[in-house]
Amino acid sequence: MRLVDGQTPTGHTVLDEADIARKRHICVHVQSHDGPVVKLYLWDMVASDFCQKFKSYGSTPRVFLVTTVNPKCLGGTLALTSMTSSRVLMDDDVQPSKDYRLWLDSNSDVANKVAAEVVSAATLEELFSYIKQEGSKVAWFECIAAIDDIVQSSAWYYISCGGCNSKAVKGPASLICNNKKYLTKVSVYGKSEQEVFVILGDAGKELTGKHAAELVANYFEANEGLGADHSVPVPQALLDTIGQKRTFVVKVSDHNLKWKTQTITVTKILAPGVPLAATTGGVPKFVGEESGPSGGTGDSAGIRARKATESLESDEAKRSKSG
Repeated sequence: MRLVDGQTPTGHTVLDEADIARKRHICVHVQSHDGPVVKLYLWDMVASDFCQKFKSYGSTPRVFLVTTVNPKCLGGTLALTSMTSSRVLMDDDVQPSKDYRLWLDSNSDVANKVAAEVVSAATLEELFSYIKQEGSKVAWFECIAAIDDIVQSSAWYYISCGGCNSKAVKGPASLICNNKKYLTKVSVYGKSEQEVFVILGDAGKELTGKHAAELVANYFEANEGLGADHSVPVPQALLDTIGQKRTFVVKVSDHNLKWKTQTITVTKILAPGVPLAATTGGVPKFVGEESGPSGGTGDSAGIRARKATESLESDEAKRSKSG
């Protein structure tokens, strides 16, 4: 088991049974001996049986065996779902799970190595372990992390054009370009890591529920008399996300791999409690440099956002190199 209900299994992992009962399911990320990490959704009584067995162990179990599962391809991602006849077994319950647990104990280096070709889900710790590995390639990961703070030392949005024909908003002294996109830095943390994610474009709307242009326009409407070049402070809609645990789809780029910069680009944010496999886009297990999480090259707005973050990452890389 790599993740259990969004948590990395530790010696003191506690499941929120009330929340699991409300959702009627629990998601467990499982990895076979030599296969990829796969999402396994346990439903209703099977989820309840899993919780009871998980609690019954003196320490957190590491190996999980489930019988009679139904494989599905949801949003381009392989997932497994339980059936009414499914049974859950753990650690030393049966010989196969016992053998696998013994193998993990004696092969921890191999078992803990992150391979982007076969892993689409990773903890924050595994994400940066992948960046440090030799031979790693550009890849997208699904990463669960909690938002610790909104970085306010830099602008939270950018104007995505250098002079376009899009609709402008009338400001106090001039017209204000309304084509604004999120470029927001957030501090996130996992079990033991704390790093910075950069939220771009539509991912910001997925986080706040509002477009960046709308938030900027609302600010100027509420503060008449300000010039168009006034610096708009971080809006409350962003500050309200502090403390939330979200599932981020992130890109490990060439800047991360070549310069080991730890500013990670977020391309998609899932709503709380919504599994990635239930969305239309999905995340491929490994993709090339120019394709995004849905496998396409993206529209012109996405390209502008990519250039914006590449410029940001390039500046950080130069600082790291010169420092």
